[in-house]
Amino acid sequence: MLKDLRNIGIIAHIDAGKTTTTERILYFTGLTHKIGETHDGESVMDYLDVEKERGITVTSAATKCVWKGTSINIIDTPGHVDFTAEVERSLRILDGAVVIFCAKGGVEPQSETVWRQADKYKVPRMAYVNKMDAIGADFYRVVEQIRQRLGADPLVLTLPVFEGEAFSGIIDLVKMRYQTFAGKLGNEVKETDIPSEYAEEAKQWRLALVEKLAETDEAMLELYYNNQAIPDELVVETVRNNVVQANMVPVICGSSYRNIGVQTLLDAIVEYLPSPLDVNPARAVDLDSGESLEISPDTYSDFSALVFKIVSDRHVGKLAFARVYSGSVKAGSYVFNSNKGKKERVGRLVKMHANHREEIEEVRAGDIAAFIGLKDVATGDTICSDVQPILLESIDFPEPVIQIAIEPRTQSDQSKIAEALAKISAEDPTFRMIYNKETGQTLLSGMGELHLEIIAERLAKEFHVGINIGEPEVAYKETITRAAEHETRYVKQTGGKGQFAHVVLKCEPGEGFEFVNKIVGGAIPREYIPAVESGIKQALEEGVLKGYPVVNVKVTLLDGSFHEVDSSEMAFRTAAMFATRECLKKASPKMLEPVMRLEVTSPEEFTGNIINNISNRRGKLDSMEMQNSTQIIRGFVPLAEMFGYSTVLRSSTQGRAGFSMEFSHYEERNLAS
Repeated sequence: MLKDLRNIGIIAHIDAGKTTTTERILYFTGLTHKIGETHDGESVMDYLDVEKERGITVTSAATKCVWKGTSINIIDTPGHVDFTAEVERSLRILDGAVVIFCAKGGVEPQSETVWRQADKYKVPRMAYVNKMDAIGADFYRVVEQIRQRLGADPLVLTLPVFEGEAFSGIIDLVKMRYQTFAGKLGNEVKETDIPSEYAEEAKQWRLALVEKLAETDEAMLELYYNNQAIPDELVVETVRNNVVQANMVPVICGSSYRNIGVQTLLDAIVEYLPSPLDVNPARAVDLDSGESLEISPDTYSDFSALVFKIVSDRHVGKLAFARVYSGSVKAGSYVFNSNKGKKERVGRLVKMHANHREEIEEVRAGDIAAFIGLKDVATGDTICSDVQPILLESIDFPEPVIQIAIEPRTQSDQSKIAEALAKISAEDPTFRMIYNKETGQTLLSGMGELHLEIIAERLAKEFHVGINIGEPEVAYKETITRAAEHETRYVKQTGGKGQFAHVVLKCEPGEGFEFVNKIVGGAIPREYIPAVESGIKQALEEGVLKGYPVVNVKVTLLDGSFHEVDSSEMAFRTAAMFATRECLKKASPKMLEPVMRLEVTSPEEFTGNIINNISNRRGKLDSMEMQNSTQIIRGFVPLAEMFGYSTVLRSSTQGRAGFSMEFSHYEERNLAS
């Protein structure tokens, strides 16, 4: 039953306890019989060698469990900003999310990033304030930060209870009961009366909860005004309605590591987060008519699914993770790939539990599963029935901004490297691989130093490829700042049939790449126009300043001529390429460099040093904010100036400051700077 299904993601800043919480969920739902800890390298969800060694998540992992009759598909995502694409693609296909906050750190930099990503896809969510056992934990401060920094409307559903300094349990404001978690691993949930010293505070928070909910529900408002008892079921229903409409964010607290509050979190996931029936239908385009469609989660309609992740497995080949939006499909049947325009056979279907697979016969609307046997499939592709081919809204990924050069160590490594990089590239849409013919180097582009470090480690350990790594390079781009025209006649006589093409091009600043054909009267035959566009695109791959790709250019084909015998597609492609290069030279070309959004958190005494350092790196200060004696400095700094910044920041602040950065925009760079 779709109403008894939850597709959720667990998202947060790095080290807030996502994987630890997921491990507890797997244990309490009976999926595992032993709790795996990230610091021991034994967690189920962090199954890659690099994840076990570093104790961090670098790839999203999917699993499924059952709690009180409700099936929950869970995707545990990375917290580090270098792997933000894993969060992006997960949120695109999920119905709800649990955002985990550290009770000590509060709303941290990456918390804001994942929150914005959830806003982008309009994903209903709830907040779980973890690590309530940590020294310096402050539940109420985190609630206020969710309100102020994230612009959300937090709805407090539980309160923390302390015995002395120790976090001992939680007060459930819906049931108005005190919950403790006894037994060796917290699996004995006991409900008792609220401790007397917390009774008054609990009443006040319960009143605030009811008042806020009554504003959105007439039945509750009437009971409230008449001083009548409000049933727990009505409170739950009203909270759920507000969550589904993304009006409010329920907040509960706990300590996953101490096994306190995880069962309450599971109850909240089932009670408040939406099923596939509750969320807005997926949007798609009918390939035959071009009309926009709504795809309802109906098992009996035509099949449609979105591929959101590709994983290469050495035993079974390519695993295509997909969210099924409508219909059903069985193993052994055929599906139509709308993006590639071809039919492919589904060999096998599997439900994933991290890196373990469970074979299934059929997937239906609402399911998340892996398809085995689809050869020509990529992240963001729509697979559907060929009866009504549709195209679901794809996934946008940020552009990579950092490069390293790698070289294979031996001849045997040379033969293995291309295949290994192709597999990683298929898995990771934010990873790019370019072979530079002039230098003989392979250039890898990614989202940050850690991202490329992990890829280099995978090449060595997973694919057994020996490589030497060069210094990171910045992925610059080039653009033009004014309009220019150029006319090229390409004439070549070789004794036999010659080559002839004549084009007049105009280049001017634009948005992205735009090609406009203004040929009239057949001056250039229509069959040669695609060759002209191809030549222009080829020329834009290498700019005239430093050979970087050229962006934000509008190219107009104004005029030209052809020869009945000597003209060919190759001649027009070559002429367009030459003309574009000359146009670029005349159009005042400029370099563009990636600028990062930087956020530094530091004790106040180091503020002056940090600001000076940002200024010395050609940075611009954006804002400063004090939070509990911690200074938060935000600004924009060119990526070229940020290599090795972590070492400098640590040494200048006695290791007490931290920072995060993410790509913001491209900006003109003066070549003299």
